[in-house]
Amino acid sequence: MTTVGGALPLRVCFVCTGNICRSPMADVVLRAMAARTALGDGTALGNHLVVDSAGTGNWHAGEPMDPRAAAALAAAGYADHGHRARAFEAAWFGERDLVVAMARTHQQTLAGLARHRAGGGHRAELVLLRPFDPRAGGSVDVPDPYYGDAAHFDECLAMIEAGCRGLVDDLVARLAAAQPGEASKGTRDSAS
Repeated sequence: MTTVGGALPLRVCFVCTGNICRSPMADVVLRAMAARTALGDGTALGNHLVVDSAGTGNWHAGEPMDPRAAAALAAAGYADHGHRARAFEAAWFGERDLVVAMARTHQQTLAGLARHRAGGGHRAELVLLRPFDPRAGGSVDVPDPYYGDAAHFDECLAMIEAGCRGLVDDLVARLAAAQPGEASKGTRDSAS
C-alpha cells in the first residue's frame, strides 16, 4: 500500500444496520472499483485506500454476508473477501477518514456515537452514500433489502454501484488535493 504524500492511506468504513447486506456489498464494490481506477502516478486508487464495513449493532456479529447479498455480488462479477459482520465502535472515528452510512437512520446513530466521543481527537467525516450518485435526486437512503427477494438485492447493488462511482471520483479528488502539483486524476475502466 502506498502512502499519500507521506501520510497514511485514506480509510473508508461503510455502515448499515447489521453489517450483512448493504455495507459489506458497498465494501466489496468500492474495493473492486478502486482497484480498477488508475491514477496519474501509475498506481491504482485501491493502493491508497483501506476499506471496511460495520453495522450500527452487533446482532449478526461474526456472521458472513447474507447469502442473497453474496449472490447478487457474484452475479455482477464481484467476489466476497471473506466478510464477517461486526459492530461499529466509537473509537473508529479516530481511525477512519470517511464513514459512509447507507441510510439516514445509520447516520443519526453514528452522529450520536460521535457526540459521545467528543473531544477524542480526529473525527472521521460522516456522509451518506446515495448523494454521491448525481442521478439519485433527493433519494438519500439505500433501502434495506433484507426482507425482500433477490430482485431487491439486485436493486440495492445497483444503487450501491452508482453511489460508489461518485465516491471513487470524490476519493480521487481527495488524493489529488493531498498531492498538489502531481497529476493524480483517476481514470475508471469501462467495467466500473
